[in-house]
Amino acid sequence: MTMIEIDLSKYPTSCGVYQMIGADDEILYVGKAKHLRNRLRSYFVAGGDGRAHIPLLLQKVQRVEVIVTDTEKEALLLENTLIKKHRPRYNIDLRDDKTYVSVRIDLREDFPALQIVRQVKADGALYFGPYSSAGAIRQTLKEIYRIFPLRHSSIKRCESRGRPCLFHQIGQCSAPCHGKISKAEYRKLVDGVIDLLEGRESLVVERLREQMLAASAEMKFEEAARVRDQISSIEKSVEKQKVADYGGGNQDVIGLHRDGGEVELTLLFIRQGKLLGRRSYPLQWILDLPELLSAFLREYYSRDVILPDQLLLPFALEDSDLLADWLSEKRGRKVMLLAPQRGEKKRLCQLAQRNAEESFKQRGSQRDARERLLEELQAKFHLPALPRRIECYDISNVQGTNAVGSMVVLLDGEAANAEYRRFKIKTVEGADDYASLAEVLRRRLTRGVEEEKLPQMILIDGGKGQLGVLNEVLAEFKLNGKIGAVGIAKSRVVANVRGKAVERSEERFFLPGRKNPVSFRSGSPTLFLLERLRDEAHRFAITYHRQLRSKANLRSSLEDIPGVGPARRKAMLKYFGSLKQIKAASLQELQEMPGLPVALAEKIYRTLHS
Repeated sequence: MTMIEIDLSKYPTSCGVYQMIGADDEILYVGKAKHLRNRLRSYFVAGGDGRAHIPLLLQKVQRVEVIVTDTEKEALLLENTLIKKHRPRYNIDLRDDKTYVSVRIDLREDFPALQIVRQVKADGALYFGPYSSAGAIRQTLKEIYRIFPLRHSSIKRCESRGRPCLFHQIGQCSAPCHGKISKAEYRKLVDGVIDLLEGRESLVVERLREQMLAASAEMKFEEAARVRDQISSIEKSVEKQKVADYGGGNQDVIGLHRDGGEVELTLLFIRQGKLLGRRSYPLQWILDLPELLSAFLREYYSRDVILPDQLLLPFALEDSDLLADWLSEKRGRKVMLLAPQRGEKKRLCQLAQRNAEESFKQRGSQRDARERLLEELQAKFHLPALPRRIECYDISNVQGTNAVGSMVVLLDGEAANAEYRRFKIKTVEGADDYASLAEVLRRRLTRGVEEEKLPQMILIDGGKGQLGVLNEVLAEFKLNGKIGAVGIAKSRVVANVRGKAVERSEERFFLPGRKNPVSFRSGSPTLFLLERLRDEAHRFAITYHRQLRSKANLRSSLEDIPGVGPARRKAMLKYFGSLKQIKAASLQELQEMPGLPVALAEKIYRTLHS
């Protein structure tokens, strides 16, 4: 395919956004430019853009469309919007190496509580993090609750109880829901928690020492002893978690490592001078490094993430001022983009670069191992192509009700959660797993053919019967020789030679046209991968099935009662917290719910307890 010719004189010289469009009006690439004509000239003149993927892109481009904007900031915002909407294949695609969590606290509430969240929203609350380990931060919060006993549950839920919760009884909740602490005293606890999460332990300890001395002077020795224990807990926690101090402030530090056609980008998170962790991204396209870094910043910080005071970059960017204005406006406070040349900030950038190098080495060794694993799968199952994309399907139902299907996906040997799909069975009555599986496969392959997005291998949870269904559906779509089909049957429990004990056989894999199953040696990484994939498909299906069954149970339990519609059911769930709590509520507790008539409360109670 040859590159198209365009008349550059027809394109404007102002700032704006350009879209490169291929066959079937597919948007291949979106970019912004201060001078649109000059930017397009860099692509289409002889010599052109020197990036390796650009010739591949230009061979597919059939036309270029531009959108003119009044300012560069408008162009930047429009570019982000179009990239999110169309997900062009030639723009960088950030695939996280792990999921991070943050801690949220809303100071606008009378009695704020701590929450662990995975999304940072512009809702006026305070966010701390990000933290790489949800388990580790939960353990940290347990220690915080022992020192500063904030509430654990919602106020309304706790108020519906006759007495304070168990956390209050063990000293980890101050029970504001039952009036055990004033708003002013509770706010002191909140301030202490914020100081701890922001790394100001010394300030907290100093404040607590003053309280301890004051309580001791007033002969309140039990109170003084309690504060003394709090100080001891903080000091032990700080001693265990000591890390290098990088001078204070909140900073995100970026390091880049380039090797051939691959770039590894690493973010270090510095909060109040403490290094919290790192986050790494493999970037596949060969862009000019300044342009790649600018594109990464726009993509990453357009998400719901915590914005720091400073971004420390390995080199200066042409659009640093524009990015700083955009980030400051998004955060509501000033954000600075710096490319330090000396001092502590420069050492931080060098540390980020070393982390990027190390991450690239680790990812390379893992990638090589996954490549060998995929090659073994191709040879063992006689697949037509290397299985870069593997899909696994499972069906779940109980006595034919709420039947669902699940699809989980491996991309290059790694779970791709964003590609997971679940299907509510629409055309099958009763418990017919074969017909349900056929429906799910037809729906998936119909869309896959339309979007030209098909796997190299499909794994079915089941034996020869399920594999036969898969073969029939592949034949319908004329995909038999293009997609490898494999059925995984659960291991059998068989008696040993003496007939006294039982032993589990290995998982068996069935292939089309082959009588005997394929097996792997015990402990094989390939066997472990396929078992994990099958278990993930089963988990995903069961989870969805339980959600549907829970909704059905809730409807039959509440909505079939005359006088209880969707709005009242929602109000009852909000007041009591769950269907289980509603069923456990006494008649008096139901009658005390605001807005629920006494007669209806009696009817609900009789229905739920009949």
